[in-house]
Amino acid sequence: MRAILASMTALAVAGCSAAYSGPVETADAAPPAVSQSMPEQMASMDPGDSILFWSDERRSAAFRDMESLFPGLEVAPANTVRTFPRGESLDAETVAAIRSFMADTQAGGVMVLEEGRLRFEEYGLGLGAQDRWTSFSVAKSFTSSLLGSAIEDGHIESLDTPVTSIIPALAGTAYDGVTVGQIATMTSGVAWNEDYTDPDSDVAKMLAIAPVAGESQAVTYARTLTREAPAGEKWVYKTLETNLLGLIVEEATGRSLAAYAAEKIVEPAGFEGGLFWMQDLTGGNIGGCCLSLRLSDYARFGQFVLEGGEGVVPDGWFADSGAAQVSFAPNAPGFGYGYQWWAYPQGAYGAQGIFGQAITIVPESDLVVAVVSNWPTATSSAYRGKFRDLVYGIAAEAD
Repeated sequence: MRAILASMTALAVAGCSAAYSGPVETADAAPPAVSQSMPEQMASMDPGDSILFWSDERRSAAFRDMESLFPGLEVAPANTVRTFPRGESLDAETVAAIRSFMADTQAGGVMVLEEGRLRFEEYGLGLGAQDRWTSFSVAKSFTSSLLGSAIEDGHIESLDTPVTSIIPALAGTAYDGVTVGQIATMTSGVAWNEDYTDPDSDVAKMLAIAPVAGESQAVTYARTLTREAPAGEKWVYKTLETNLLGLIVEEATGRSLAAYAAEKIVEPAGFEGGLFWMQDLTGGNIGGCCLSLRLSDYARFGQFVLEGGEGVVPDGWFADSGAAQVSFAPNAPGFGYGYQWWAYPQGAYGAQGIFGQAITIVPESDLVVAVVSNWPTATSSAYRGKFRDLVYGIAAEAD
């Protein structure tokens, strides 16, 4: 089990009937129930049985049913489900472009919301509207949202808070002197190897490390790391740091990520199908990976973010999170990294995960586009670029 969880986390980088009239009121609503989910039979423990080498068919089956393979926490649907009125259908040319994209990139579903109205919803790969699909690193942006909630609720003072004041066990490690904000932007300066094809990379080994009683695996692995740059000066993509961010939220709030998400995401966003969030070997939710939810709930989260999450996160939290706190210019003008969100040109931003999962938000067009996929490879800059181009094309049609 440990080996399989390690290989899974190593990959974690990268119409409705009724009209909706406004934000869901949650102050007096009890959050959805959270329960433990344990598969009857665990996934293979063979370290050579990595998901990277699975067939398309096997991946498709696993991506829609992670609960049957891995332990995690199950969150019930929202007490009040958000529904979207049907908007005007996209024009025939745009619909044809979406369908062509879906066929070319093995997409399991695409949903388009404009101004909170459903303009397109279609499925492939045998996926249906009631089925879930795993998120991989789209989960990072959920963890970022929960960080904002922890700050709004006063559990964390600010992004300038030292991580060691929340996780004292990191004192004396390479994370001494690093702030919560530097973890959120992955600018800790800690050396890291996120090469998914290298079995000796940090990302491949971090959840294979032997659990230490009373200590998160994220902390145990962090003890093995060294510093390569002053904190705040170098960006390196590190899934471990989102796992640490999840632990920061759990320690500060005294709740699991799943339980906090029930109150701060599932209920206010009005999720129809709840969610499943995988756990590591020490029982913590994996902050950097592995939520399972319906395509419509990917879109609901995107709409919740687009609308600003009033009362759930600090004012302007999502706008700041989606802005380029780290710019990739001059190599990639317009691109960057925020607080666990990717910044794109024209003010767009998004969550993205391997094998083609994404939520892209275009604030100027009041647009949310969600996609789930089973790419033939874990990463593909060509497929990612095709999706971005598709979103910009939809935005142009909407405008």
